[in-house]
Amino acid sequence: MPITERADGRKPHQIRPVTFEANFAPHATGSVLIRYGSTQVICAATIESGVPTWMKQQGVKGGWLTAEYSMLPYSTHERKGRDINKGRLDGRTVEIQRLIGRSLRATLDLDKLGQNTLWLDCDVLQADGGTRTAAITGAYVAARLAVQKLLDAGKLKENPLIDSVAAVSVGLFNDGALLDLAYVEDKDAQVDFNVVMTGQGRFVEVQGTGEESTFSQEQLDQLLALAQVGLKEISALQAAFLARSLLSK
Repeated sequence: MPITERADGRKPHQIRPVTFEANFAPHATGSVLIRYGSTQVICAATIESGVPTWMKQQGVKGGWLTAEYSMLPYSTHERKGRDINKGRLDGRTVEIQRLIGRSLRATLDLDKLGQNTLWLDCDVLQADGGTRTAAITGAYVAARLAVQKLLDAGKLKENPLIDSVAAVSVGLFNDGALLDLAYVEDKDAQVDFNVVMTGQGRFVEVQGTGEESTFSQEQLDQLLALAQVGLKEISALQAAFLARSLLSK
């Protein structure tokens, strides 16, 4: 039987409420607290002079962007130990950090960034599904706020961000296609996808897997179409928030 209403009252094609709170980390160049429903992630962008040593050694021109991701111990129902206490990052953390970095570099002209490194730190305050997708969406907003500060200060000549980027999850739950999965749906989903897309509607990355299940070409097309619906809405929310934030300066 098709799902008509979810545990939180949403329809299958509805995203959770998405909100942004600017300047949440005042010492960062730009920052936001992003909420995807109950999921909350602090995204902070810091621009530092200089580039990694490997770029200098290989004669690579332009700047660089890198990302770090962590879940605070109290972000989940049961305390999550810090990676530093284990002596290494776990595989999931490394995977998400690389995903955030790839997603943002896809929309960044590194030459226009100059000899600078843009650091993106994404720290999960509260996890209720979709932490990596919220981190990508919030990281772009934080990066755009940071870039604007440098433009206003005359430290950058041009905006190096050539497009926006956002991410959302989709999945099959009880044989129905759902958009923006909360934890109760994500943990039992038959198929789980994370989709990253630019504001112009181009895919950056599609991560999908069957959880002890399989999916058809028709279901794949349905999930991607559903993700596009959500990402257009999220992209519009990013643009509206940035328009208000940058206009109020």
